[in-house]
Amino acid sequence: MSETTSITAIDYYWRPGCPFCMSLERGLSKAGIPMNKFNIWDDPAHAATVRSLANGNETVPTVVIDGVAMVNPRAAEVLDLLAKKAPELVPAKHKTSKPGGSGKLRRLFGG
Repeated sequence: MSETTSITAIDYYWRPGCPFCMSLERGLSKAGIPMNKFNIWDDPAHAATVRSLANGNETVPTVVIDGVAMVNPRAAEVLDLLAKKAPELVPAKHKTSKPGGSGKLRRLFGG
């Protein structure tokens, strides 16, 4: 039996004016997903975190869930990973992607 980590929110790195950030945040908010939001322009440490996850780039949105980072994911990809890591945070109506789905999940570390 594996030990489970209690996840209460995803870590969501963003910056003002980013249309991809606004789109992802809208999708996750609509699904009721709790987020710890970090504006990379407000804190150099947040920008450094994103650079460490995105091959030296400040690519946002970047999402981290239980040690797994995703750079510029779609809301469905975030929900799929969250369904595996913290199913209690995912709305019942969300169905995970079929095996071999989009293949666009960008796991940069952890797993």
